[in-house]
Amino acid sequence: MAGACRFSGLAAADVDEYLERLEEPKRRTLEALRRTILEVVPGAEQVISYNVPAFRVDGRTVAGFAAFKNHLSYLPFSGSVLSRLAADLEGYTTTKSALHFPIDRPLPIALVRKLIATRLED
Repeated sequence: MAGACRFSGLAAADVDEYLERLEEPKRRTLEALRRTILEVVPGAEQVISYNVPAFRVDGRTVAGFAAFKNHLSYLPFSGSVLSRLAADLEGYTTTKSALHFPIDRPLPIALVRKLIATRLED
């Protein structure tokens, strides 16, 4: 499944399946993030990449997310996006490749817009 080229309808169903396996409030929070990402990049192809939901624009993976036991992660699929937005990410925990956020609090739409815009500049 990871990295496979698939029709977006089938891959979107895989994203649905990923979300359906989650307990609340993780599911609701990530469903909100999914809607926000699709609002920011409405033509994005939904895929499963590295076993997590991801979004591609013009063949480039520009965003993704994952659920963990005690947090959720936004994945920019770039090693430079989060460091470039460090000032905007105060209050969040980050690694080089992931932004961690609470399981019951979706990321603000303005922040998701910045994250995706920065990724598209790569």
